[in-house]
Amino acid sequence: MSGIPHDHYEPKSKGAKWVESRLPVIGLIYDTIMIPTPKNLNWWWIWGIVLAFCLALQIVTGIVLVMHYTPHVDLAFASIEHIMRDVNGGHMLRYIHMNGASLFFFAVYIHIFRGMYYGSYKAPREITWIVGMIIYLLMMATGFMGYVLPWGQMSFWGATVITGLFGAIPFVGEGLQTFLLGGPAVDNATLNRFFSLHYLLPFVIAALVIVHIWAFHTTGNNNPTGVDVRRGSKEEAQKDTLPFWPYFVIKDLVGLAIVVTIFFAVVGFMPNYLGHPDNYIEANPLATPAHIVPEWYFLPFYAILRAFTADVWVVMAVNWITGGIIDAKFFGVLAMFGAIIVMALLPWLDTSRVRSGRFRPMFKWWYALLVVDFIVLMWVGAQEAKFPYDWISLVASAYWFAYFLVIMPLLGIIEKPTTPPATIEEDFNAHYDIKPAE
Repeated sequence: MSGIPHDHYEPKSKGAKWVESRLPVIGLIYDTIMIPTPKNLNWWWIWGIVLAFCLALQIVTGIVLVMHYTPHVDLAFASIEHIMRDVNGGHMLRYIHMNGASLFFFAVYIHIFRGMYYGSYKAPREITWIVGMIIYLLMMATGFMGYVLPWGQMSFWGATVITGLFGAIPFVGEGLQTFLLGGPAVDNATLNRFFSLHYLLPFVIAALVIVHIWAFHTTGNNNPTGVDVRRGSKEEAQKDTLPFWPYFVIKDLVGLAIVVTIFFAVVGFMPNYLGHPDNYIEANPLATPAHIVPEWYFLPFYAILRAFTADVWVVMAVNWITGGIIDAKFFGVLAMFGAIIVMALLPWLDTSRVRSGRFRPMFKWWYALLVVDFIVLMWVGAQEAKFPYDWISLVASAYWFAYFLVIMPLLGIIEKPTTPPATIEEDFNAHYDIKPAE
């Protein structure tokens, strides 16, 4: 399982030996929960278990909701009202599922930004990072398709706007858009497609989560110092690590309990706070909402999509160079997906020899500005596309790309990082003021 030296499962009874020789599932579970884990992990590492909880919660509540949902344009909205009013506990199930999506994305953003700060994407964890970004993309697709299912005004028009983006792709866009919609416009075929994919994709995500966990169990977990666990001998490794069970399991469960308490307080007292009131109006193709906005977790990339209009000089230059093939609409689509792709390429864009941001003084400031930039993009994505919001979104979008494509490569060349501790044990002892044994 892991390259870190540690004790492996040894079956004792005849029955256990028989099972282990034919299907080593007990050994696999043992190696998973007893994996040596860097003992200096801080509280930013609890979000993995929160994400696992969210995935299980969404699958379980989704399966129950599907039992009462009708994927038809004439019945979908009414079936949601039936769930809310007539199904025993239906309103609570739906509110948990709705807000569970928000918790899922909130946790994944913290998880991603933690990995970006501590360099969890650097060698040998590039594949772990890439798999994580694929999971994130599938989460976005699942969340978008799920938002369409209530068939409210914002559901319908959100689907119309987002699927319309695919029509901007040169040569194949019109055919691709028709394939996604199942026809010339958002209608019953679209709802059926989105319903089936919304039901399927969480299981694909669950499979990729297993691959994600397998990947970092193979390379070993990163830690706040970015220093690798010593692998020379089991004794040396034990100085840097503790078994995942019980130490980190208990710590993770404490963190999860706090998060879940806050989550159920939101579900119980303000379940519609993050929703849009227009989605409680049944979809009407003849009445366009005054301001179409996606869910909050899509807002940063929605802001980037809208930032690059036809009067932006970069868009005009690219349009001229490509002979009009890449117009403003297609440029916005490229920018939106490009904003995610540059995150996935971070293992190769970051040229610093030091893994953790704790020891990179210049990086800390640029990184803090990126976090602020992400929040600004989220805010401006919810505003109307007019002055000054269009200018703010353009500047914020420019910084997003500059951070990954310019700042990160340059920092590795010009920055002078401080010296990390020689071992994880040294960092742990310094943090808790433990004097090494004589």
